[in-house]
Amino acid sequence: MGLYTAAGDRITKAAFPAAAISDPEKKITADVYATRTFDTGTRPSDTRDGTPEGSIRTLLFKAGAVLRQSQIDALFPEATVTEISPATGPAAGGTVVTITGTNLDGVSDVKFGGTAGTNVMVLSAGRLQATTPAGAAGTVDVVVGDEAGAVTKSGAFTYA
Repeated sequence: MGLYTAAGDRITKAAFPAAAISDPEKKITADVYATRTFDTGTRPSDTRDGTPEGSIRTLLFKAGAVLRQSQIDALFPEATVTEISPATGPAAGGTVVTITGTNLDGVSDVKFGGTAGTNVMVLSAGRLQATTPAGAAGTVDVVVGDEAGAVTKSGAFTYA
């Protein structure tokens, strides 16, 4: 008995054909649930205003399950920003802007030209609101931050 390569060579413990990986396993310590909105359907009668009426919660991972770090990372996709509205406001700040994009439900901060916005409120996975801080007249980048990192929308807001 022993272990052998496909060519028939014996494998020793020291020469076992394996390499260290940089994707460690993690043991889940509590049940993890995922939520998603109900489908809006295709008929107007499916919802009153065309938006989902609630959400469905399902068990994603049971406590004790073992996942690779890359699998966990994939559960937290990076946000994207497609639009800032309104795109202009006074230099004194105080403009409530709506940011649209994807994966915005994990956003915890919004910066306008490097200064933190206030009253950040996630409305859905595709929309959030924030109030602009005071800033110098001109165009600034808008940066949203979440667990996956920071995403910059260059020149997205203009202080008048």
